[in-house]
Order: sequence, then C-alpha cells, then structure tokens
Amino acid sequence: MSIFRGAGVAIVTPMKENLDIDYEGLEQNINYQVENGCDCIIITGTTGEGSTLTEEEHLQAVKAAVEFTKHRIPVVAGTGSNCTRTAIAMTKEAESYGVDGVLIVTPYYNKATQAGLISHYKAIASEIKVPIIMYNVPSRTGCNIMPATAAELVKTVDNIVGIKDATGNLSQAAEMMNLCDGMIELYSGNDDQVLPLCSLGGIGVISVLCNIAPRQTHDMVMEYLEGDREKGIKIQLDAIPLINALFCEVNPIPIKAAMNMMGMPAGPLRPPLTEMTDAGKERLRAEMVKFGLL
Repeated sequence: MSIFRGAGVAIVTPMKENLDIDYEGLEQNINYQVENGCDCIIITGTTGEGSTLTEEEHLQAVKAAVEFTKHRIPVVAGTGSNCTRTAIAMTKEAESYGVDGVLIVTPYYNKATQAGLISHYKAIASEIKVPIIMYNVPSRTGCNIMPATAAELVKTVDNIVGIKDATGNLSQAAEMMNLCDGMIELYSGNDDQVLPLCSLGGIGVISVLCNIAPRQTHDMVMEYLEGDREKGIKIQLDAIPLINALFCEVNPIPIKAAMNMMGMPAGPLRPPLTEMTDAGKERLRAEMVKFGLL
C-alpha cells in the first residue's frame, strides 16, 4: 500500500519577519493544499528549510503539520541527518506524533559508502514502524544511492518502501526500477521530470511547484497514471517554463518569492539563503502570469 499516489507538496515553512516559524501561515497553507487536490504533505524537507531549523523547531513543525492536516491526507516528515543517531532520534519522535511516513535524505558531507548507506537506513528502519521513503539528491549531499543499494534495501527491509529520486538521471532510475522488481515506490524529486519517471513506473512527485499549483500538479500525475496520458503530458510541458523559473535560483528562494507574490504565507528565508534577485523575480512573475497564477 503506497503512502500516496499523485502530488505530494514539499511544503515551505512560512516565516515571520523576525524569522520565527509562522504556524498560522503553515495551517493556512496546509488547508489550501488539502482543498486544492494535493495528495500528501511533506514537511521539513529541503523546501521547508529543514537545514536551518533547530531540532526543537523541526519537530514542532512536524507535530503542527500532523495536527493541521487532521488525517485528511497523509503527512510525511523529513527527519534525515548526516548523523545516524540523530536521524533515529528525530524519526522516532516524528513517528510518535502520528506521521504516515518519513523522508530520509542520504547523509550529507560525510560521503558515506554504499555499505554505509545500507547500514544507515537499516539502523533507522529497525527503530520505527512507519514506512521510509529514501531521498536521493546527490547534487546537494555529495552522496548517491546506487540502484543495487536501493534494491537491497527495499528487498530486505519491510518498512523501506520508496525513494524520492532527485538525481536527474533517468538511466539510473531505469536501472533501479529493473533491479527492484516492482518493490519500490518511485517519486520524482524534480518537477520537470515527473512524467518521465512515471513512465518508468513512478507513482507521483514530491513537488515544489505544488506549493502554488496543487490542482495542476495533482492532475498532471493522475491524468497520466489513470490513462489520459496526453492530458498529463500537456500539463507537464506547459509547466516547464514556470518550473525552470522556480529553479533559476536555489530552492526554496524562488518558491517563497512566488508565494509572497500570490499573497500566500511564506515570508522571508533564513540565512544563509537570501531573497530572490530582481531579475529572477521579474522572470518568475512573467511565467506565473503565463501559467495563470497571477
């Protein structure tokens, strides 16, 4: 049983001007997602600025997301760390709040070997019962879950069930899907490659775009998966210029700028991230207008 199919939002963590978390804004954003077709809330990931939250803030945001979502759709918590012991502690605490799953990024900076990755994920999985989605984003972590490693983990550990693939490497994804023999739930981690990965057996996306276009992102995936491939492909292709603008500066800089333009709770970014450049905002605004968001 999949945690979700369709479009999961890699939801931003809205901030007040003093850079405290804006919990009222978070609740408002979650309600907007639920009411507009989003299939899952993914909290405290890359887009949620999890790397600049304290552990206390990180866990409080997870707890709040569970409370605000009210079981209407699943909640998946980003609880990864480059320290296995920290990841275990964070994940166990998140599980106690009632999350439906966890998203565990590969250890970053340490550059774990493939044997180290297997040990890391198995250690976390052994301490919890909720399902784990591995998060493979080598451009940020310097660490790549190779296809054989993913296959060994999903075939030998019951609650390691999926992977968020943000490698951008379709050949690697195809090899992984071949080795996993249908035992892995594949989610795109790149908004511009949602349907290419669905064509390899993927079942959805963990999406930045979904923050501002939940209905379109949901429809993109579900139309494709449920048989109207041409309609799904059209949504994917129509969204490409906007997606490119959303990643013309480091995520989540542009998505927060976009949400602020739309009057949605987002607020500023925590350092070392900085506000979007004027040129970037101009490009982003133009694409949002073309896509019908402004």
